[in-house]
Amino acid sequence: MKVFLVDDEIVVREGIRESFPWDDSPYTLVGEAPDGEMAIPMIRDTNPDIVITDIKMPFMDGIELCNILRSQMPWVSIIVLSGYDEFEYARKCIQLGVKEYLLKPINAEDLRQALDRVSDHIKEERKSREHAESLRARMETGNRFVKEKLIGSLYSEESMEEDAANALEELRTMGCPINAPYYVVIDSAFEPVNHGQEIASDLADRSFGRVHASPSRTGTRLLVLGDTQEDAEERVYSTATALLQELERAGCSGIWTGIGDIVGTPRQILKSFKTARHIRHLLVERDDEKIRILGTREMGDSASDKKSSAVINDAKLFMTQHFTDSNLMLQDVARAVGMSNSRFSTVFSQQNGQTFTEYLISLRLNKAKELLRTTDHRSSQIAFDVGYNDAHYFSYIFKKNMKMTPSEYRLRYQNQPE
Repeated sequence: MKVFLVDDEIVVREGIRESFPWDDSPYTLVGEAPDGEMAIPMIRDTNPDIVITDIKMPFMDGIELCNILRSQMPWVSIIVLSGYDEFEYARKCIQLGVKEYLLKPINAEDLRQALDRVSDHIKEERKSREHAESLRARMETGNRFVKEKLIGSLYSEESMEEDAANALEELRTMGCPINAPYYVVIDSAFEPVNHGQEIASDLADRSFGRVHASPSRTGTRLLVLGDTQEDAEERVYSTATALLQELERAGCSGIWTGIGDIVGTPRQILKSFKTARHIRHLLVERDDEKIRILGTREMGDSASDKKSSAVINDAKLFMTQHFTDSNLMLQDVARAVGMSNSRFSTVFSQQNGQTFTEYLISLRLNKAKELLRTTDHRSSQIAFDVGYNDAHYFSYIFKKNMKMTPSEYRLRYQNQPE
C-alpha cells in the first residue's frame, strides 16, 4: 500500500517518517508535502492508496484537501491528523468519508493500527468489487439498465439533437441529472471485458455523480462532467489514469484509452465520443505498450498545441534548470509547458517512462551523488544545494533509492568516477 503524508510541521513529518518501520511493513511512503495546495498534484502523480493529512495547515487546509480528493480522486482513502480535539473537525471528516481520525501526538503503534484498519477496508472493498461482478449480473434491475441505455444513446450515430435533450430529461427524472457546463468522453477497451466493465462502473459510482459509465462491445465509455474546461480536463485525465491503474491491478490486459474533445452542450457529446473512439482505434493499431492513454490534444490537432514529445522535452529542460529550487512542483512545470496538472502528469509518465516525482528525484540524487564524490560539503548542505530543505528527508530519499546512506556512498565513491 502506497502512503502520502501532508503536514505543515516538519517535525511531525520527520517523526512519522523516521519512527514508523516502513521497511518492515506492507506500506511505502511515496511522498510528502507541507500543505494541501502542494500535495494535490503530487498525489495525482504518485497515486497513493492512503493519504495522511493534518487538518490545520496554511494555504489549503486538510478539510479543503479532503473535499478535493473526495471530488476528483474518491478512490484514495484518507487518515486525518489533528491537534484539536473538537467535534466539528471530526464531524466534517466523517461527512467527507475520512476513514480514520487521529489526535496528535501520534506514535508508530497508533499509526500502524490506523493504517491496518484502512488497508483492511481497502482490501474488503476490492474483494466486494470482485464479488459484485456476478452478484450485480443477477440483481441489477431496470433502473441501472435504463440509465446505461440512455447514456449510451448519447453516443449513437442515429441520435438526433432532440434525442440528447430527451435522454438528459429522462435521466433527470430518474434522479440521475447529468447536466453540466462541460462534457468529455473516455472510450476504453480492455480484456476481459465483463470484469473490466465492473471496475469502470465501480469507479464511476465512487465519483459522486461526476462520471457515468456505460458498457461497450470492447470495454466501457465514461462520460465525465466538468464545471469549467480546466476542471473537465483535470477530471478526465485523473479518471483515465485511475481506470488504467485499477484495470492493471485487477489483471486486465489490452488496455487502450482515448480521450475526446471537451464540449459544451449535450448534443456535442457524440462529437467527443467520436474523437475518443478514433484515438482509441489509433492506439490499438499502433500497439505501443508505452502509450495507453491518449487525448485529442496529444494528437497535435490544435495548432496552438505542441506535440507531446516536444512538450516533454521542454518540461525536462525546465526541470534540469530548476530542480535545485526546493519549491519546484508539478504544477510549476505543467504551467511552464501550457498543460493542466493531470494532463501533464499522464503525458509525462507515458512519454518519459517515469512519473514527474521519480524524474525530479533522479535529477536531485544524480547531482547529490556528484557532490558527495567531488566535494567535502556536509550532507545537510548538499541536501539544500539539490533542492531539499529537510536534510533528514534527503537522507531518507537517498537511502531508499541508493540502498545506502549519503555518508556510506561518499565513503565508497569519493574521488572516483561513478
